[in-house]
Amino acid sequence: KLPLESIQVVLEELRKNGNLEWLDKNKTSFLIMWRRPEEWGKLIYQWVLKNGLTNSVFTLYELASGDDTEKEEFHGLDETMLLRALQALQQEHKAEIITLDDGRGVKFF
Repeated sequence: KLPLESIQVVLEELRKNGNLEWLDKNKTSFLIMWRRPEEWGKLIYQWVLKNGLTNSVFTLYELASGDDTEKEEFHGLDETMLLRALQALQQEHKAEIITLDDGRGVKFF
């Protein structure tokens, strides 16, 4: 058991490294991330490049749960984190999140 002050130091260090995000203003609820969204985005984009899939469109389901990504580390990634990763790629002009008839998708550049 750690004292509250020590726990706060650990949590603040995780936040500084980008592996923790506070979910409320009172700092009572948080999300701990194994990888930062930018790291997930990098893994996804490496897969896109490796498979020659630039200029391709995928649904979020295909990326997170499709047969083509079964052996990839991002397979099974929570949709919220997947969206954050794709937003990071969008900021780098490597992808664009799009709205499809049955949900969201992404086009890679």
